[in-house]
Amino acid sequence: MGTVFSFDVRGGEPEAVQTALEEAIAHLHRVDEVFSPYRKDSQISRLARGEVSAQDCDPEVAEVLALGAQAERVSDGWFSTRFAGRIDPTGIVKGWAVERAARRLAAAGASGVSVNGGGDVQMYGMPEPHRPWRVGVSDPLRPGGLAAVVSAAGAEELAVATSGTAERGAHIVDPRTGRSAVTDLVAVTVVGPSLTWADAWATAAFAMGSRAGLAWLESLPDVEALLITAGDEVRCTGGLAARLG
Repeated sequence: MGTVFSFDVRGGEPEAVQTALEEAIAHLHRVDEVFSPYRKDSQISRLARGEVSAQDCDPEVAEVLALGAQAERVSDGWFSTRFAGRIDPTGIVKGWAVERAARRLAAAGASGVSVNGGGDVQMYGMPEPHRPWRVGVSDPLRPGGLAAVVSAAGAEELAVATSGTAERGAHIVDPRTGRSAVTDLVAVTVVGPSLTWADAWATAAFAMGSRAGLAWLESLPDVEALLITAGDEVRCTGGLAARLG
């Protein structure tokens, strides 16, 4: 998927956890083979060219496309699984894949799981008794600095996803124009239980801009967010403070 993945897994029966880790890694490689729009032989590329139908693909293709359609409905079209008129679910598939990998490890008995895919993180449990997972949010305007630290204290599962221009430039597309989203934002970080949705909501909110994006994120259940503008203004949802520390 063109990025780096890392795993931090604590506790559980070593053999069962090792097996689950190997399965999770194999799953991520398989996701790349099936969903990469840069591979001409991937199922998603063949589907985009009309060579196969969704029914001819792995069941996960229909699952991801359904999730993308749901994200599009919830965001009123600000999230899309199409690019330049072609199917392209890359905006949702990474978060979905990381969440599935983390869930697999938790189900194998690990007491603490943190899976990081390109800076987006899905966490379960705790790394140690009475010590929660903590995730630093990079400051897009000050390389090497942190804008905030998110704590998973009190949450059995928590995800943190950031969309912005600091790392990859203007790669987020405005679905309504088909061109790069031009807003007052440089980064949107979304915190919630599911990385599938946190990643999608961060992307959609970035395309909306700070005012509309913040209002929309406030309307979503179990979601908190931090938005940073190009003018170095920091805006956040009302409940975010409870997740910082």
